[in-house]
Amino acid sequence: MRPRDPREEGRAASTLELFFDLVFVVAVSIAAVQLHHALTEGHVLDGILNYGIVFFGIWWAWMNFTWFATSFDTDDWLYRVFTIVQMGGVLVLASGIAPAFEKHDYSVLIIAYVVMRLALVAQWLRASRSAGAARRATLVYATGITVVQALWLASLLLPDSMFTVALVVLIVAEVSVPVLAERTGSTPWHPHHITERYGLFTLILLGESLLGSANAIIEALHDAGDLGTLIGVAALTLIATAALWWIYFWPPHHHAISSFLSSLAYGYGHFFIFAAAGAFSAGIEVEIDVLGGHSELSQPWASFAFTVPLAVFVLGIWALAIRPHADRVVNTVIPLAGLLVLIDPLIPVPFALAAVVLAGAVAVLVWRPPVEETGEAAAA
Repeated sequence: MRPRDPREEGRAASTLELFFDLVFVVAVSIAAVQLHHALTEGHVLDGILNYGIVFFGIWWAWMNFTWFATSFDTDDWLYRVFTIVQMGGVLVLASGIAPAFEKHDYSVLIIAYVVMRLALVAQWLRASRSAGAARRATLVYATGITVVQALWLASLLLPDSMFTVALVVLIVAEVSVPVLAERTGSTPWHPHHITERYGLFTLILLGESLLGSANAIIEALHDAGDLGTLIGVAALTLIATAALWWIYFWPPHHHAISSFLSSLAYGYGHFFIFAAAGAFSAGIEVEIDVLGGHSELSQPWASFAFTVPLAVFVLGIWALAIRPHADRVVNTVIPLAGLLVLIDPLIPVPFALAAVVLAGAVAVLVWRPPVEETGEAAAA
């Protein structure tokens, strides 16, 4: 299991990686459904906190596998078996999401999470045998992850009053392991491969939003009285989702991870982008419930369920990837669009205006291509 060449030509996501991502669709979908139920029932703060905790487990397991794979993917039978074990852990984790939301019972979630992480430890130990200059880093990864997983299991024995504090400490410990490991001997990452993987996962999450659009149409067919309104929500959801896709893929992402610090910001910052994309579909479902009179939330506050995720997504991708490759016009319009979408519920026409603002932002991106592309065109 020798390190992959970070300058390898034509490096792309493997079929195993795409298969791995599909398992996360299940976990993300269940997390979004549970967030939707919590918000509809009026448990706003509790629902958001639980969603953040659950999504951290989903995101962190996915991200750690992704960065390992960009460095050491051999695609032999043993590598595939260890990867499938991690996929099994994701499915068990998905089954523990509902108890986490409903009863604050994280036991199944934590045990499944530990299974996934220990399978990755086995991969790191295997990689350490032929890692060369990165050997020390692989051993730090393996040791650090193992210690933190032991602490996760120990946290299940703590009383409820101490568990919350332990949760925060362990999350900080998890995100600290790569920082410590990479400082001892950097593992090679392939910029195009990594950013392609992030882009593919973003597409999966945006697909959840399209599901919300489809649900609006399905609800409309069962409720002729709200037919026009619900079809309008479906159409506007499609416009907003397409705008998020357009905005996300506008900049050249591979330039965003040119150094250790920039790759750290890009990798960790995507937690908010991914979480927002997943929460957007829940917000659409909340809006449908409000229109049907089945929600404890009322307008205009219910609309924040989808405008906050939209704003976080737009502002997040602007900060991580768009800002360095945009001119002054784009760097003014995109953050302004994010802020306008955020306060949209306070304006009389909520969802339609958000879609118009996002469509306007896309129009500006079409008019003003990335600075890099402009320079290349001028040179030509």
